[in-house]
Amino acid sequence: MEISELGEFGLIKRLTENIAPRNASTEKGVGDDCAVLNYGGPNRLLVTTDMLMEGIHFDLQYTPLRHLGWKSVIVNLSDIYAMMGTPRQITVSLALSKRFTVEDIEELYAGMRMACEAHHVDLVGGDTTSSLTGLAISITAIGEVAPEDIVYRSGAQPNDLICVSGNLGAAYMGLQLMEREKQIYNSQVSEIQRNMARAKAEGDEKTLSSLNRQLSELDFQPDFSGREYLLERQLRPEARGDIAKALRNAGIRPTAMMDISDGLSSELMHICTHSQTGCRIYEERLPLDYQTAVMAEELNMNVSTCALNGGEDYELLFTVPLTDNDRVSQIPDVRVIGYITEEKLGRALICRDGSEFELKAQGWNPLKNANQ
Repeated sequence: MEISELGEFGLIKRLTENIAPRNASTEKGVGDDCAVLNYGGPNRLLVTTDMLMEGIHFDLQYTPLRHLGWKSVIVNLSDIYAMMGTPRQITVSLALSKRFTVEDIEELYAGMRMACEAHHVDLVGGDTTSSLTGLAISITAIGEVAPEDIVYRSGAQPNDLICVSGNLGAAYMGLQLMEREKQIYNSQVSEIQRNMARAKAEGDEKTLSSLNRQLSELDFQPDFSGREYLLERQLRPEARGDIAKALRNAGIRPTAMMDISDGLSSELMHICTHSQTGCRIYEERLPLDYQTAVMAEELNMNVSTCALNGGEDYELLFTVPLTDNDRVSQIPDVRVIGYITEEKLGRALICRDGSEFELKAQGWNPLKNANQ
């Protein structure tokens, strides 16, 4: 069986479905944003890990190393916040190819330190090794949470409100923007290289010298004007610890919660699957930024599809009892987008014209095109 037939979550399920915890300290293992460990103190320990691979999760042709360092930490802290926890420590493991210099890795770590300082997190260890295929980053985040505050994916109940923080689809639009400018740049380079090959074959040294100079002096300026927010959402996302804090301050305990890393539709399907429920969300309620809508129109893409399936937003998706409607509506940057239903009613998107479509998990899947 090809790995791509199962995808990331199908593979995880197949590999772990018969693994049962053997230690009393393991309260929650595979299947949520974090593992939950109990070592007898007043709080529970939260542990999560993420791996970022060059060519799969990031492209160094347009991703600054400092931004990559920041993002690699943030994506882990987001999982801690999604369990209503507080991040405390991280460990960092790197696999490096020979093309990286000491200064490059210092720049990467500068971004990591910035993220740690912003969220009051300690970098306490890790590992470094060599790589034949580029850069790989693996970070483990450790946090803590009071046992009564832990929120899993599995607690949603019919009639609960479905809420989301921030706005959706901007990170995906930022990625599309950078990919577009990368293609324009690469096409210019390829054209010069083709002309160089032709000049070399013809023995035209004068033209070859001119083209060499043209290639070395190529000053490509990508067009990012008016799209700065989209770039920030892709290159420098933020973990929404402020929303978790606001919920605690408002006395609201979500019934289920996840962070949106693989796309709203995928994450909502996870909550429904773990909670054995259905859902209804409304297209007109999806939170969108103006730049996201403009960029989607420019690229001839459906902006709602981008919001549902784009991924890398790192916003919080959560459910709350209907009785919390007034309180949750008063939290800045939180929007109610639908409600939980009985499982037999299915999972649907209600479009602006009132029609219903089955909600599908079409978000980011890193193993979708795996060949090994």
